[in-house]
Amino acid sequence: MKPTGFFLHPSAALHDPGWGHPDHQGRLRTLASTVGKDLLTLHGKVEQYEAGLALVDTILEVHSRDHVGSVREACERAGSGQVEVAPETFVSGASWDAILGSAGAALEAVEGVWDGRIRNAFVATRPAGHHASHARGLGFCVVNHVAVAARHLIRSGRAQRVAIVDWDIHHGNGTQEIFYTDPDVYYLSLHQSPLFPGTGSASEVGKGGGRGTTHNVPLPSGTGPRAYLDRFREALDRASQAFDPDFILISAGYDGLAEDPLGGFLLRPVTYHTLTQMVMEWAEGSCEGRVVACLEGGYAPRPTGDAVVATLRGLAGVEYP
Repeated sequence: MKPTGFFLHPSAALHDPGWGHPDHQGRLRTLASTVGKDLLTLHGKVEQYEAGLALVDTILEVHSRDHVGSVREACERAGSGQVEVAPETFVSGASWDAILGSAGAALEAVEGVWDGRIRNAFVATRPAGHHASHARGLGFCVVNHVAVAARHLIRSGRAQRVAIVDWDIHHGNGTQEIFYTDPDVYYLSLHQSPLFPGTGSASEVGKGGGRGTTHNVPLPSGTGPRAYLDRFREALDRASQAFDPDFILISAGYDGLAEDPLGGFLLRPVTYHTLTQMVMEWAEGSCEGRVVACLEGGYAPRPTGDAVVATLRGLAGVEYP
């Protein structure tokens, strides 16, 4: 059995929106420490891999040249401080390499899975991506790594159809917008509503050739593990009947954890082990188990690290205690 890959570009930890920001540098460091301790017990089943920087041209397959250029300029201008590129969305002098490194890790992960070098993968991307649309950043997100990976899979001829499962507590408005008219990318999101960014109603189902390939499941604050898992199962059953992907990507946000300061769900780390198992069941039946998860939100550092471990164990087929 090939191992599950864990990707974390070293530049990702250097992105610095400020210590008062929910995505402060300690968040990823705590996550990496928690995962690192578990990797010792998962040797041979989960292995860490390095990746290079993504090419700017690959990011331009998803984002506008003006957006990418303005982000790069803001990073250069930030120096040792921060520059706000969108509401509550800051970059620092180290953020450009963090963006390219995280996108590069996502690309290396999907290529590794597709080529059969690894079974599946988790990528600790930072800054997050699912609020970033074609022409702007939003909600701590600057470049949409999942969208870059999906577009790369299709344009490189590796895959014809890609599904994206988004379990972040916030609706991934950027991912939805990018693929809203695309019949080859299925976007499924379960999220709290009402909550930032205010999009993601059940009536938003896609447009034109992409009609029917967007599926939103808004859920109320206070949703606990049992109700969430039931709705997740229903959504995956519907998705599997409507769409047959060659590859599945996960926008893996952990702000649905009960301890998270920005959300109102009551999920536990073990919940994400079950969610991962459910996605893997779909993947095993439709695309030979090809799954890559990319980190989105999650702002309670230690519980988020535990939930990432649960996800990695689910990908590797290992029980979560």
